[in-house]
Amino acid sequence: MKTGHPELQKIGQVAQLINVSVPTLRMYEREGLLIPIKSTGGTRYFSDRDVQWIRCIRRMITELGLNIEGIRRLLALIPCWELTGCERSGKDKCPGLKDVSRPCWMKNNVPCKTSVDACHDCEAYQFSINCENLKSLFVIRLKQLANSRNH
Repeated sequence: MKTGHPELQKIGQVAQLINVSVPTLRMYEREGLLIPIKSTGGTRYFSDRDVQWIRCIRRMITELGLNIEGIRRLLALIPCWELTGCERSGKDKCPGLKDVSRPCWMKNNVPCKTSVDACHDCEAYQFSINCENLKSLFVIRLKQLANSRNH
């Protein structure tokens, strides 16, 4: 198992803690909303931050009425190039910017994606899995989009 991640919980423990099924957590992973830490044997582990993110996903679904596609498209609005400090020249050529339907960690051929583990530890993903960060970031991003349409 990967080191540097204290207090990891197995998928079954997390499912029981949050009162969701293991297949639901696997679906969140498959749909790109969640990146578990995997052992060499394939066991999925989750950090406390991951657990909080799963709770946020559940709230977006149950309280806000969003579906998986809606959450994925919201995550796709996150400006990963700003959070990761990509150079301007790299940003213009990044295939991650051409597809606005999925977050950067779901895309192939993104220069910063060296492995799934790299995406779990990436600043963009770690920033994204905090509900409070999402709220403030979406306000900023919506203003940027409005300004770009006016110019």
